[in-house]
Amino acid sequence: MHAKTTHGKTQRPTAARTAGDGMKLHRRSLRLGGRAHTVISLRPGTRARFSTNRFHETWHVVSDQHGARLLAHLLWGLSYQARPGSLVVLDRPFLVPTPFDADPADPIVLVPGWCTAFDRHRAAALLRELPLRTRPDGTVRWRTFGLEHGEYTPVWEPERGTVERLGGTIVLTPRTPAECRDWALGAARLDPRRFGSDHVYLGPWDGSHPGEIQIFHRFHEMLGIAGTARRQVLDTGCAPADPAELRWAVWGRAEVVSGRAHLRVRVFDGGGYRLGRYAARWLAGADVHSLDDLVKVGAAESYRRMRAAGVRGLSTRMLRAMEIAVDEHVRHSGTPPTRQLPTLRAATPG
Repeated sequence: MHAKTTHGKTQRPTAARTAGDGMKLHRRSLRLGGRAHTVISLRPGTRARFSTNRFHETWHVVSDQHGARLLAHLLWGLSYQARPGSLVVLDRPFLVPTPFDADPADPIVLVPGWCTAFDRHRAAALLRELPLRTRPDGTVRWRTFGLEHGEYTPVWEPERGTVERLGGTIVLTPRTPAECRDWALGAARLDPRRFGSDHVYLGPWDGSHPGEIQIFHRFHEMLGIAGTARRQVLDTGCAPADPAELRWAVWGRAEVVSGRAHLRVRVFDGGGYRLGRYAARWLAGADVHSLDDLVKVGAAESYRRMRAAGVRGLSTRMLRAMEIAVDEHVRHSGTPPTRQLPTLRAATPG
């Protein structure tokens, strides 16, 4: 990488959108744990946003496709770094709450494990410096030639990298330059446009992977929904004090805010399954008041009845959700339906 010192410049909009070879990053020298470190960070105006959370024993870095491509370039450039004490930091204003429950995100640190030692004490020292307010020492031209042109062929080697929470930060540490480039390629190839989301695991498998990059096509829309849902839950004045219970409450409210609450047709409540609260309201118009009723009447006939009753917002997504609920209820209860279930095609208008 090539560094030059510049001060007092605001990144142009076109440069802020760039996530490619030669992008400009800020460089600072900080003492962490008694040792000098070179800290690389994004410049103001960069539009990528990131979040973090822990789910299924795995730390997640969450973003959209643009964020994944930027992360890929950061990792690719880092793989050619050999100067001890170098690291990359993603912090405010580039951090946003999680798109699921609007929990606050932790700063993200990329550490080249082959040349930089980074422990809990250094992580805590870095956290005390965040968000970075000191004037940068200069800018860095982040060179990533080869990533865009496919000039690297991954060479298999045992995965040894780690993703862990240290000192209040989420630390991604590939152990070798080759592993760092493999992580970069994994991030660069993510594409959420077909299925709405995509992901790539980081680090070795040991019952679960320590880390994952997960992206969503509707990332920013999800952020808005989660933020609105959290505010509505907190504004009730009786929000759960327990963080886990609060997340559950926000998840449930987010489904209402997004208009998808009715799609939770079969939900677990206490000792068994029942109709979801919002689905039950819709299905009452079809004279369906329980999961057993839904099995007897059938998804397609229930859908037809709701259409006849003029249920607002009804779409074939509800039909599909009912078909899934019927199938799950039949399989788990062992009670066969009393009639042949019509297919989705047969029940779809037109």
